[in-house]
Amino acid sequence: MATQMQRARAGEITEEMRIVAEEERVTPEFVRESVAAGRIVIPANTEHKGLRPRGVGAGLRVKVNANIGTSNVFPAVEPELAKLDEAVRCGADAVMDLSTGDHIDVSRQRIIAHSPVMVGTVPLYEATVVAIRNHGAVIEMTDTDLFHVIEQQARDGADFLTLHCGVTRSAIEHMKHEGRVMDIVSRGGSFIAGWMLHHDKENPLYERYDDILDICEKYDVTISLGDGMRPGCLADATDRCQITELLTLGALVDRAWARGVQVMVEGPGHVPFDQIASNMKLEKELCHNAPFYVLGPLVTDIAPGYDHITSAIGGTLAAVNGADFICYVTPAEHLGLPTIEDVHTGVITARIAAHSADLVRGVPGAWEWDLAMAKARKALDWEKQMTLAIDPDLARRKRGARNEEGAEACSMCGNYCSVKLLGQYLGKPGNGSC
Repeated sequence: MATQMQRARAGEITEEMRIVAEEERVTPEFVRESVAAGRIVIPANTEHKGLRPRGVGAGLRVKVNANIGTSNVFPAVEPELAKLDEAVRCGADAVMDLSTGDHIDVSRQRIIAHSPVMVGTVPLYEATVVAIRNHGAVIEMTDTDLFHVIEQQARDGADFLTLHCGVTRSAIEHMKHEGRVMDIVSRGGSFIAGWMLHHDKENPLYERYDDILDICEKYDVTISLGDGMRPGCLADATDRCQITELLTLGALVDRAWARGVQVMVEGPGHVPFDQIASNMKLEKELCHNAPFYVLGPLVTDIAPGYDHITSAIGGTLAAVNGADFICYVTPAEHLGLPTIEDVHTGVITARIAAHSADLVRGVPGAWEWDLAMAKARKALDWEKQMTLAIDPDLARRKRGARNEEGAEACSMCGNYCSVKLLGQYLGKPGNGSC
């Protein structure tokens, strides 16, 4: 079966394109043209049954991803399925299975079968586990191990694969000579870099990129070109190592498009606020407007426990300047495996950042949502306000905990509600909000 990009180039409007167009309030032809040009991707593996397709890219709503997955400390998959349910309930557009615990195959298969939203994976995680199990060490991983895992994850229905193809010997040399503070913080990036340094060889994901294209074309898997050399602290942002990798990813985008394989590019993690706009525009220029997927960016390094906020600050500016897909950050970032409550907070916070950018990007429906909330506040229509809230359950709890039942104004202003008082003089008594 042909990929979404190949079918779009042939002039076909697929069912997935129609669904995306309806959800986004744009025309099917706009989606088709954008998929054909690579500006939009629709990650929809032909083996992922029960998927509700979503588009990622220019002209569409900024999407939000939630990371879930087991670890060797917490290997059970059931809690991760509960996190998946919560992420979807809170409005996540995608989840990534980052499992590193026991029985990774089973975890992935159950997550994909359970998920109505697109699922991404990182094949290097499983490949390293396989290498340890079969050979005793990560550095003993073979090309056969790695590409078997890539094929298996595609066959299982993963909609997009994060592949660290841009971690080249050249990028590593720049890192060594420039003297980074935190070297490599990407798990996948560190795994493959360690393998390369030990064997004194080039990255097999880069050398055998055509084999990756063969697999992704077969299952219509979207390649997510991983930012293995992303900065892990502000001091390392926008250095030669990061930009060298980005240049490589731009060339790999072109090669994917030449095959009709969908591709997006992953972006930096920790970036000072004043460098975010230039980072986004640089990616769009070097990668010819391929969709951009960012983690944060986090705008300060000193807020563990609050990094959902530091990332939302950076994520809003990133999306305003071209990022199309935001990976959530939870309050547990840098501290531990997130709980289901952390997942809830992370998704809602990332959605606030995404929606704030949608208002600026002119996404259909964004301004209408805010205007409806303003009118509900004007009318003191509390039920409408709760319905329109991005987190209705939290809004209802806060309202119920600090106000008497049936109170017209909120307990912050009480009898001094500004809009209510002015409404009385404007001939609109009873309509107002504090």
